[in-house]
Amino acid sequence: MTYDAPTRHMRFLMEEVLGLEAIAELPGYGEASPETVAAILDEAARFAGTELAPLNASGDRQGARLEGERVVAPDGFAEAYQAFVEGGWNAVACDEAHGGMGLPALVATATQEMWQSANMAFGLCPLLTASAIDLLAQRGTDEQQKTYLEPLVQGRWTGTMDLTEPQAGSDLAAVRTRAVPDGGRYRLFGQKIYITWGEHDMAENIVHLVLARTPDAPAGVKGLSLFIVPAYLPDARGNPGERNDMRCAGIEHKLGIHASPTCTMVYGEGDGAIGDLVGEEGRGLEYMFTMMNEARHKVGAQGVAVAERAYQLAAAFAGERVQGKTACGDATIVGHPDVRRMLLTMKAIAEATRSLTYAVAAAGDHARRGPERFSRDRAQRRVDLLTPVVKAWCTELGVEAASLGIQVHGGMGYVEETGAAQYLRDARISPIYEGTNGIQANDFLGRKLLRDDGEAMRALLDDMAVDADALADATHEHLSTLGAGLVAAISELRRTTDWVLTQTRGNAVAAGSVAWPLLMQTGYVCGGWLLGRGARAAADRGDGGDAFHRARIDVARFYSAHLLPRAATHATAVRAGAGAVAETATAAVLGEL
Repeated sequence: MTYDAPTRHMRFLMEEVLGLEAIAELPGYGEASPETVAAILDEAARFAGTELAPLNASGDRQGARLEGERVVAPDGFAEAYQAFVEGGWNAVACDEAHGGMGLPALVATATQEMWQSANMAFGLCPLLTASAIDLLAQRGTDEQQKTYLEPLVQGRWTGTMDLTEPQAGSDLAAVRTRAVPDGGRYRLFGQKIYITWGEHDMAENIVHLVLARTPDAPAGVKGLSLFIVPAYLPDARGNPGERNDMRCAGIEHKLGIHASPTCTMVYGEGDGAIGDLVGEEGRGLEYMFTMMNEARHKVGAQGVAVAERAYQLAAAFAGERVQGKTACGDATIVGHPDVRRMLLTMKAIAEATRSLTYAVAAAGDHARRGPERFSRDRAQRRVDLLTPVVKAWCTELGVEAASLGIQVHGGMGYVEETGAAQYLRDARISPIYEGTNGIQANDFLGRKLLRDDGEAMRALLDDMAVDADALADATHEHLSTLGAGLVAAISELRRTTDWVLTQTRGNAVAAGSVAWPLLMQTGYVCGGWLLGRGARAAADRGDGGDAFHRARIDVARFYSAHLLPRAATHATAVRAGAGAVAETATAAVLGEL
């Protein structure tokens, strides 16, 4: 169950498809030359493969455990985390002013994919820390940044987001945790659930970002404020001091990610957990969305990561397993056409989802550092539009790839010894947390598409159409076929978008009923667009260049034939409207009829 990071495909995407050289010309990104990035990816691949991957199965078997009020990570995790910190891996995309490397998010996304592929349970810890850093860098006061950013960037301290409560679930308007003013600080009382890495023994401090209500706050989300609540209160020198009034009351027993403790945190059993307000009272959810959107993009990368890891395991098995007479001439089961179909589906999923996730990261780099405000704003609108697609579409397909990995193994995939089952168990959480994928779909349609009357979506469609038309006009046979299919898929998505804009505005039932298939249609079309761009770049090498570049054309061909047609099915579901969803009797939905 080794892991070999696909650094060549990562570099191909960055250098030949997404314009790494142009990103390196943006202010502050001058160190991101292809040579430097290649060296970083190679070293990250080594760390992921030799330090993190060997702990994946053992961590799954042993799991995190609660000993009294102390959460203990599985054997080897604390040592691996210290090596992670010493390697500076927490700091890849962080500002140099806070001790970071200052590299583009595009590069950091590749390293995040490696951590998640090698060991998803481990990778969740730095994922949340990175999101906490992003929030404090944007919203924290000078004093808060001085206290917290350097140790978070270094990884000596880790970060969490503490949102939901037993009675609230995804409805954060129902949050009850109280924050009582006490001089210039606050004392918090309440309980939070599902706090990933909320307590552990791998770092010297844990910084909780907690949603709570002040005494006079109004009901609903407008009454929520955001607080920094460290497990250990920093002393005058900035070192962890007295233990705050908070504890882990339990950890969940889960389907997967067993090595990652999912904690119930209790605040204020004594005088109250001391916290500092971030920004202004009543704007907590607005600030928290900074952290959540960052985390949602990284969770989308988990979908990529699981698809890649499951594919690698299934491909290795198929290349060795001998069973039956094959039709394609190979001695092993890779010679069975249906096994080839499953493996190619997994490979196409990994490459398409990686392409979209990296493309959004690259757009984020342009949004942060672009030389002109217009180009920055346009890039940010692209990021805002596609972040829910990255989170939802990539994680849905990651689960599909992990399930196919079991199928390739046959009965041997259903037993734990092969390791294939763990990827499916681990992957299944990613469509749920950081806002379920249904919430992502509603966000995509309501907050992104309808709010600007489709302006950002039309800009995306126009960009895709330019690339598709160029593919369709190419003299290369496979490229022209890819282009023709992509032109049709983009036109269909444009019609669906126009239908949604006219039929769902002001109709919550209609919008909620069609949001999911619209998001999925968008994901499949974006995946085809970016694989088409990759095929064009590969063909520019001269009929595909070497075997690696020819494979990019072949994967794009397979995607166009087997996955892109799914977009049309989702388009049909969108234009069918809300009738079958809204008009079916509730008793029938609940199985009572």
